[in-house]
Amino acid sequence: MDPFKKRKLGPTSVELPQMGFGGAPLGDLFTVVPDSDAEATLNAAWDGGIRYYDTAPWYGTGQSEHRMGRMLYRKSEPFAFSTKVGRRLKRPVDAAAFAAKPRLWAGGLPFEVVFDYSYDGIMRSYEDSLQRLGFLHIDMLIIHDLDFMYHKTEPRVAAYLGQLATSGFRALEELKSAKLIGAIGAGVNELGMMPRFLDLFDMDFFMLAMRYTLGDHSALAKEILLCEKRGVGFVIAAVFSSGLYATGPVPGAKFNYEDPTPAELDRARKIEAVCKRHGVTLASAALQFPLHHPNVASVIPGGFKPEHVKANIESLKANIPDALWHELKHEKLIAEEAPTP
Repeated sequence: MDPFKKRKLGPTSVELPQMGFGGAPLGDLFTVVPDSDAEATLNAAWDGGIRYYDTAPWYGTGQSEHRMGRMLYRKSEPFAFSTKVGRRLKRPVDAAAFAAKPRLWAGGLPFEVVFDYSYDGIMRSYEDSLQRLGFLHIDMLIIHDLDFMYHKTEPRVAAYLGQLATSGFRALEELKSAKLIGAIGAGVNELGMMPRFLDLFDMDFFMLAMRYTLGDHSALAKEILLCEKRGVGFVIAAVFSSGLYATGPVPGAKFNYEDPTPAELDRARKIEAVCKRHGVTLASAALQFPLHHPNVASVIPGGFKPEHVKANIESLKANIPDALWHELKHEKLIAEEAPTP
C-alpha cells in the first residue's frame, strides 16, 4: 500500500494520507521521551513523507502538542492536523501534592485536567491548542474520551453528553462554519458510544481506537455498518491493539492496554503464523487491515524513536498477497464480512 495516497474523510473536503502519525507516545505515555528523541522522531516522520499528525491536550497534559507545534508550525508544505477537545488544562492549586500523585503519563507537563464539553470549554480548549501548537487553523477537531473508560458511570456519561448537546456542539459547528476547522469528529474507545453520538449529532468522522483492528474488529458487525449508512468516515488509532500486534505474543506485550488473556495470545499467535507462511510481518498485516474498509481514511500509529516511524512506513508499503486474507478468513481468525482484497 502507498502510505501517502490521499483518501477523503467522510462527507468533508478534508483529504488524509493513508498513514499519519499518532502523538500519544510523545506525551511520555509509557516512558519518558527526551526532547532530542521526540524531535528526531518527528523529523523522521516528516522526512519520511508523513503529512498527517494527530495529538491532544491530554497527551502528556500539553507536552505532545508543544512538541508537534515546535516541529510543524514553520513548515511551508501543506499537512493535515487533528487535535482534541473536552479537557482543559490548569495549574494545580497545590503543585507539590499534585506532583506526588500517580499519573497515567510517565512524564509530561505538570498540569491538572478538567473535563469540559461546554461551549466555553471547547472554545477555550481550541484557543489553548492553537497557542501551544503555533497554528491558526486545525483541520479536524475531535471530542475526546466522552465514554465509560474515563467517566465510568451512566449518569456521568449522560451528563457530559447533555452538556455537549445543549452547549458544546454549537462551538464545533461555529468553528466549522467559519472554516476554522474542516471536520468534526469524536474519539471512541469502546462499543456503544458511536450510536449515541449519531443519535444526537451530525458527525463527520470517528477516531476509533482498538475496535477496528486486526486483533479486535468487534465494531464491524453493527456500529461501523451504521456509520457506513450515514456516510461517516473513520481514522483508526491504536492499530496495533496497544502492542500485541506490533511485537507479536512476546512477554510483556499488551492487548488493548491490558495483559492479554490466553485466548487473545493464542489468536495473535495463530495470525502471526499465517503471516509468516505468506512472508508478511504481523505489523504489516495490522497496519493494512483497516485500510481495506472504504470508510477508513487513515491509520495513525505512533512512535517515540525514528526507527519506529521508519518501520511503520515500510510495513505499510509491504506487499501482502490476497491469499493471506483468504487464509485468515478460512481459519476464522478475521471476520468473514471484513473488507479485504
